Amino acid sequence: MMEPGRLSAVLLELNAVIVAVEAGSPSILTTDGFSLPCGPFETNHRTLEQGLRAWAKMKAHKTLGYIEQLYTFADRGRRSADARAVSIGYLALVRESSGPQKSPWSPWYKHFPWEDHRLGPPPLIAETILPALNAWKNKAASTAQKKERATRIQGTFPSDPRSWNEELVLQRYELLWEVGLVAEAPRPKKLCLGEAMAYDHRRIVATAMARLRAKIKYRPVVFELLPKEFTMLDLQNTVEALAGTPLHKQNFRRLIERQGLVEETGRIKEGTSGRPAKLFSFRKNVLQERVLAGTKTSRTF
Repeated sequence: MMEPGRLSAVLLELNAVIVAVEAGSPSILTTDGFSLPCGPFETNHRTLEQGLRAWAKMKAHKTLGYIEQLYTFADRGRRSADARAVSIGYLALVRESSGPQKSPWSPWYKHFPWEDHRLGPPPLIAETILPALNAWKNKAASTAQKKERATRIQGTFPSDPRSWNEELVLQRYELLWEVGLVAEAPRPKKLCLGEAMAYDHRRIVATAMARLRAKIKYRPVVFELLPKEFTMLDLQNTVEALAGTPLHKQNFRRLIERQGLVEETGRIKEGTSGRPAKLFSFRKNVLQERVLAGTKTSRTF
């Protein structure tokens, strides 16, 4: 007989946030438009990473580039009340979202419209999010709780746009979840923001977005999302698309040159209007050079 409080089964699976950037839009691979690719834990591969690469090749016809493990998601009630679903989340990057595939790609800003600040703060924040958050703050049961809520709001959705921290994707999503502004919340409001995803998949994507936004600042993983040859504008647009914030063109290019991450190919991009754009490629050996020199960059972009 099962002990009180124990679950009848534990489901162990892998969830993958597979990211591509095309035409300035970061997208995630889904199975039906709102579910992340997932599958049962397999033991016939030496590592989980090998299993994920094999799955992507067989099911999505994709050769994954950079891969890293995100987190283990195991909260009660993720799938059902009588089974504990434990998901090992992975972040994976691919160079493009076109080609033969069975699954659709979904732009990640469709699910997180408040995260795209490339053209300035989205009106959604001032018109909808902050009024709802302030109303929630004012319903606090005590002065101390009201101050705590005010601090959370200011930290995640600051009144000064210059204080926006693009890495706090998960904290913002969890605050909106708590207030009921996303459809996955236990008691969602009538107006829910962004397109919902199955189960807690939007939370997993938020974790991946935050990890990738942090990662591009000290590791050149962005080149896993670009074609073999690219222009400097292609590179800047890709970084801006991931970070959701604009970059100063000249400062960005000076930083790239100083880091020695790219080299000219001697070719130009065809079919562009105006001045021909030079094509560059990623200097893969720069990573080995840094290891041999014993140096470590603190910020790539």
